Amino acid sequence: MGNIFITPLNWGLGHAARDIPIIRELRRRGHEVTIGACGNAFTLLKREFPSCNFEYFEDYPLPYNRGRFFFPTFTAHLPRLIKGLSDERRSLGKILSRNRYDLIISDSRPGVFSDTIPSVHITHQIHQSLPLLFWPAELIGIRVNANAFRRYDALIIPDNPPGDLSLSGKLSRTYFRHKKPELYYAGILASVSRQKSRKDIDILALISGMEPQRTVLEKILLEQVPPLPGKKVLLLGKPGVNREFPGDDNTTVYSYVSNEEKISLMSRARFVISRSGYTTMMDLAELQLTNGLFIPTPGQWEQEYLSSYYRRKGWFYSKNQYRLRLTRDIDQARPYSGFPDMPSTNENVARLYEQLLAGYLE
Repeated sequence: MGNIFITPLNWGLGHAARDIPIIRELRRRGHEVTIGACGNAFTLLKREFPSCNFEYFEDYPLPYNRGRFFFPTFTAHLPRLIKGLSDERRSLGKILSRNRYDLIISDSRPGVFSDTIPSVHITHQIHQSLPLLFWPAELIGIRVNANAFRRYDALIIPDNPPGDLSLSGKLSRTYFRHKKPELYYAGILASVSRQKSRKDIDILALISGMEPQRTVLEKILLEQVPPLPGKKVLLLGKPGVNREFPGDDNTTVYSYVSNEEKISLMSRARFVISRSGYTTMMDLAELQLTNGLFIPTPGQWEQEYLSSYYRRKGWFYSKNQYRLRLTRDIDQARPYSGFPDMPSTNENVARLYEQLLAGYLE
């Protein structure tokens, strides 16, 4: 059996979460898995897979997100990111010198690849989305991505092929093709599993993403959710803390819950409030939830694009966090249809293994 090194980016929990079904499938097939991660991603995956091997593997310094000023802030942050890439390459060399691996799986960490070990990359962002004002930079980014991805043997795209069921829209399309890498559209890869449950939670609020915007949304929702009618649950997305916060008779607040508990909460919810981060979108599509409100992180163009895309498709309503008024916005969100039916994660991850990963491991 093979030995796999898999490493997710630690900018929010989304990358680590979507790797959960892949890790689970690799272990089910009898392979040994070593997880390289840091921060909250390390904590999350350590809780989900305590018997796996772990390497504490720093990734890139997180740009401070000041909302609409994120573009100049991110540009000023580029020298630190470039240094982070260089440090990552050195750290990877040390990790690979200590163990023999048959396959490297990098989730959105462009410095993690090898010239001697098959390397695949997980991303749904082949095509970056930038504000219209910066469209020349968007075109340049497409070319830069294409060149960077040539280092890999394959790209795993956690989305349905381009078309009516595409969850990421233009983000998963590219206009530059090379012989390498192979593009593999895996379908949705969610960390949750479909289950039938009694709908006894009226509103579930999922708070996630990079700081400081995660805390900004937490404060807004902790003020606006409790007064709403019905049973409410807020999940703060703080894996480093594991306790229940005091609420009221109809409101429960958790800092963090296990993946199984999260599945149960989402399956029981009639209405979900969340960021429009792509991993959360896959979770909602997997659970076939039809009622919700999305609040894109200010300055995160991917989330802003996805919210706009879903609204145009008639799937979900969205609202800027600084103009949020839940007593009004929830009513406006209810007529939307939700995501269409699509193949489940279990089907997709089994096909991913058989059609792609097995070729490197068996």
